[in-house]
Amino acid sequence: QLQLVESGGGLVQPGGSLRLSCAASGFSLEHYAIGWFRQAPGKEREGVSCIDSSDGSTYYADSVKGRFTISRDNAKNTVYLQMNSLKLEDTAVYYCASGAEVCDYSDQLQYPLLREYDYWGQGTQVTVSS
Repeated sequence: QLQLVESGGGLVQPGGSLRLSCAASGFSLEHYAIGWFRQAPGKEREGVSCIDSSDGSTYYADSVKGRFTISRDNAKNTVYLQMNSLKLEDTAVYYCASGAEVCDYSDQLQYPLLREYDYWGQGTQVTVSS
């Protein structure tokens, strides 16, 4: 079965850190761009970060730049999102998705996108609360 599975979410205090994982099964992530997206209650889904398959270029939403870091370990078939200095407004369900080899970036929306969407994970809840 071809799927993406996110893990690593949880409850954290403001200023804390979490590392999310996006693991693929049934296919290799190596040839796909992988994006992280999030959706907060009552809001639309938005792009958070994306990493190309070709040269590993990374892209970030303005709201997380300098705090979040995306990386990939092709040997483990996993993409990570290291989230530091978490804020209350980072609370959301986080999803990973796979797409074409390179990411895209919307200057209008100020966050990264995938050029196509092949697979989505089921999401992992991140709650930032004191």
